[in-house]
Amino acid sequence: MTDPTDTRDTGPRVGTPLWAYLAGITVIGCTALVVAMVRLDLTDLVGLARTPLFWVLMVLVILGELRPVMVSSSTAVGGTYPSTMFTFAVLLHFGLPVAVLMQAIAVALNGVVTRKSWHRVMFNIAQSTIALTAAAVVLGTFGIHPSPAVPWVPDGGDLPAIALAGIAYFATRAALVCGAVALHERRSIVRVLKATVGPQSLVYAGLLGLAPLVVVVMNHSPGLVPLFVAPLAAVYFTATLSMRRDHQALHDELTGLPNRKMLVVSTEEALAEVRQDERVGLFLLDLDRFKEVNDTMGHPVGDRLLQMVAHRLTHSVRPGDVVARLGGDEFAVLLPSIRDAHAAREVAARLRAALTEPVRLEGMTFDMDASVGIALYPDHAPDFELLLQRADVAMYLAKEGRTGVELYQPHKDRNSPERLTLLGDLRRAIDNHELRLHYQPKVVLATGEVPGVEALLRWRHPVHGPIAPSDFVPLAEQSYLMRQLTAYVIEEALEQAARWWHNGTRLQISINISARDLLGAALPQRLEAGLARYGLPPTAIQLEVTERILTGEQAYTQETIKALATLGVPLALDDFGTGYSSLIRLQRLAVSEVKIDASFVRRIAESQDDCRIVRSIVDLVRSLGLRSVAEGVESDEVAVQLAEMGCDVGQGWLFGEPMPASDVTAWLRERPAAGPGAGYGYRPEVSRSA
Repeated sequence: MTDPTDTRDTGPRVGTPLWAYLAGITVIGCTALVVAMVRLDLTDLVGLARTPLFWVLMVLVILGELRPVMVSSSTAVGGTYPSTMFTFAVLLHFGLPVAVLMQAIAVALNGVVTRKSWHRVMFNIAQSTIALTAAAVVLGTFGIHPSPAVPWVPDGGDLPAIALAGIAYFATRAALVCGAVALHERRSIVRVLKATVGPQSLVYAGLLGLAPLVVVVMNHSPGLVPLFVAPLAAVYFTATLSMRRDHQALHDELTGLPNRKMLVVSTEEALAEVRQDERVGLFLLDLDRFKEVNDTMGHPVGDRLLQMVAHRLTHSVRPGDVVARLGGDEFAVLLPSIRDAHAAREVAARLRAALTEPVRLEGMTFDMDASVGIALYPDHAPDFELLLQRADVAMYLAKEGRTGVELYQPHKDRNSPERLTLLGDLRRAIDNHELRLHYQPKVVLATGEVPGVEALLRWRHPVHGPIAPSDFVPLAEQSYLMRQLTAYVIEEALEQAARWWHNGTRLQISINISARDLLGAALPQRLEAGLARYGLPPTAIQLEVTERILTGEQAYTQETIKALATLGVPLALDDFGTGYSSLIRLQRLAVSEVKIDASFVRRIAESQDDCRIVRSIVDLVRSLGLRSVAEGVESDEVAVQLAEMGCDVGQGWLFGEPMPASDVTAWLRERPAAGPGAGYGYRPEVSRSA
């Protein structure tokens, strides 16, 4: 039952606190071992080695060191080796030198058999030697100095001395091991001691308590000593069965990783102990395209792939971090301490880099990748359940946006209480007509005429004040409110267009439309009824849709687009240059206007690359017989360059900010070159310098 999260064989970096600790204990323990060997009389040792009892004890100590009695599946608790009973009995009967010699040989053989790293073997020899030395010192204070030449056999009056020696042995060994575990896993030593002392103290009490009986048997009937293996075996198998049930309850059967239940416990411990200047990070990882592997190669190959993923993840995190499998191809990583969001992103990037290494199974090479969502305590959630939920939200954002890694962002969480409250407030704002349309002018670059405006939605919340459209429009798009919001905007825009048109100001109003509205059947009917009600021509309204919406394959087959074309309502392609349009697709789209995204337009005076991009788009749009509109025009220099390129219309703060309808009317009156009714039929010819 190998624990894939055990990274103790990885050597510590030189100079780190763990390296210094291990080196210090190893030096002290080996020094104590050398001193004990120097004090050992070789004649006495040779004489002892000639007795069968010595070799029986040697074999029992070695066998007892090969496999520990596990009382918990927690890596912090570890196991207790049955050799303790025989080593402590040797200490009581033959003295410290023989005991540390047997223990060192057994630990070294254990390291060879189990392939432990050399630094672990040396540390284990050292810490067991120090623990035995501490017990020998306690015995010495009671005048007990056993040796091979003069063995010691306890009686009833020696129980206090034996008990104190056993306590010294257990306390020393527990403190030394827990110190190493705490430094290795970067956890509080108090936390490690709490996890260790309770489960192991009972086992140590039983083993050390039997040691005096072993000594008595050794003194009177050495041949009966092997009989102690029977109760030890019973204890071992009982503990193993109990530990296996514990392990199955807290670990994933396929990968051996902790499951959700153990992740909950580990997270709650981390939350309770995190320092004020640190964070607890919870990552949620979902493998991309894993279903394709299962469907193509079968579940056995998929299972092996999951096991490889588990191995890569556990060896890509720091000691003390917890990698868990929640089910299917979903994994979680707990960082009990992390500095900030930037450090968390670095860890997530390292995890993805480890997973993207090609995997070869069944003669095939698989390229893996994963989407990672990050949630931090206390920034994003106060407890495990909310941390997991918000890491899940971030993970799906990473998957949907194909960004790989996403940090939880409350404004993108459609399930957060704040967003649900905002959604209710938005519904009431629509019902109570609290939303307002502002209008930003579009200006013909060659003449300064204003043929139209773009309607932009504004909301002043009674409590929170102005709320940006980027905060509430995506919320409406993800809910049932989008159609209601679109109907509200269309009605307001038609009403204002009627006022302008009937007063002789024939401005075309552009309205932004979402994918859900465009691909539905109600939009053309609503527009047709509204235009008829207000006595407006179809060209009084223009619908703006983003490039990503209109260039989807399914968009061409929608009856909505055909119905809008039949109705005569023009379409504009918004944010052009940020999607994936091709010449062929653009030619097939029923649009009359292409709006160049502001991210390119703003930099044309500074960036030759952006200038070339905008010029290419303008030439492309002109060649297709469409109008070009540049968004984000904020300086005269940019406006002049756009006009020289042949761009038809500009829109931006240079000409006017989004304004209420009354301000637009006043603004138009103050512009001498802004004659109403210019329309889009005028196509300026811009003279170019040679």
